Amino acid sequence: MAHHMFTTDKTPLRTAVVGYGYWGPNLVRNVIERPDMEFAGLCEMDAERAAAFSAKVPGAPVYSDLAEVVANPEIDAVLVATPPRTHHAVVSQALRGGKHVLVEKPLAKTAAEARDLIEIAEANGRVLMPGHTFLYSPPVNKVKQLVDAGALGEIYFVTSSRLNLGKYQPDGVVCDLAPHDLSILLYLLEEPIVSVSASARSVFQDGVPEAAFLTATFASGAMANIQLSWLSPRKVREMVVVGSQQMVQYDDTANDEAVRVYDRGMDFKTPTNFGEHQLSYRSGDIIIPRIGAAEPLSLELEDFVNAVRTGSRPRSHAELGYEIVAAVEAAEESLRNGGIPVSIEPVRATA
Repeated sequence: MAHHMFTTDKTPLRTAVVGYGYWGPNLVRNVIERPDMEFAGLCEMDAERAAAFSAKVPGAPVYSDLAEVVANPEIDAVLVATPPRTHHAVVSQALRGGKHVLVEKPLAKTAAEARDLIEIAEANGRVLMPGHTFLYSPPVNKVKQLVDAGALGEIYFVTSSRLNLGKYQPDGVVCDLAPHDLSILLYLLEEPIVSVSASARSVFQDGVPEAAFLTATFASGAMANIQLSWLSPRKVREMVVVGSQQMVQYDDTANDEAVRVYDRGMDFKTPTNFGEHQLSYRSGDIIIPRIGAAEPLSLELEDFVNAVRTGSRPRSHAELGYEIVAAVEAAEESLRNGGIPVSIEPVRATA
C-alpha cells in the first residue's frame, strides 16, 4: 500500500474542477478566491456549459477530456462535481493518475464503489475527500461543541426535516437529500449507524420518491428520524437533538438564530418501594448562542488543502463518505422491501 507523502510546501495547490453544472461554478469561484489554491482549469464535456464558463473566466484552460487533466503533471488535485453515477469512474481515474480528489456528495453510488475508491486512494497515496459541506457550517459546529462538551447529556434521539419545493432529481429524494442529514448526524454523534428503515411516496414516477421518511439506529441505541421532501410549500432545514440534560434546535434557514439551546426535559424517578413512578417536567432558559459567519465551502477546501499538505485526516473523510453511501443504500433497500430495517456493513470488515 502506498502512503501519502505529505509536504510543508506552501505553494498553492494547482486544482482543476471537473463538471460545471449546478455546483461546479461555486467550486470554481472558491478555488480562484483561495490563496492556498491555484485554478488550473475546467474539465467539461458539454460545449454549452464550457462556453458559459469561458465567458465568466476568460483565458482559463478548458478540457473536454478527463484524460488530459489526469495526464497533466502540473495539476495536483481535482474537484469533482459530476452526477453521482459517474463518481466511481471519474474519481478512480483521477486517483490512479496521481491526483488528490475532492468529490461532491455522495462519494459513490454504492457502498461497494465507495469502498473501492477508498482502497484506490490508499494504494496510490492520495487524499480522497467527499464534499459534505454541512460539516463546515458554523451552526452545525456550534451544536457539535455542545454535544462534545456533554451539555446535552446522553443523546436520546434526533428529528430532522429537509423539505423544499424541488429540485426534482432522477435518483430520487433519498439519494439527493439524505446525505446532508446523515453527514451531520454521523459528525455530531461520532458513532456508526447500524440499521436504517425507510418509507416513501412516489407521486409522478414509480421508483423516484418525492417524499421519504428514514429511521436510522446508531450503535448506542440512539435513533434519528429524517423527513425528506421535494413537495413542500416552504423550505425547511431543521434538526432537533434531544438529550437527557438539554435539547438543541438547529435551523439552517434562521440566519440570526440558527441554534437554540433549551433547558427542557423530563425527569423520571423509579420508586424504591411499591409506590408510583414519579415524573417531573423541566422548563428552564432558552439560550441563543452567537455564531460567526463563514462560507462552509471555503472552509471545506481549506481542510482539503491541509490534508494534502500535512497528511491529516479531513473532517469530511472518506470513511464517513462510505458510511453515508451505505446508509442511503440501506434506505433504498428498505424501500424495496416494505420498510424493513436493513443492517449496515462497516467500511472495514473485522477479522
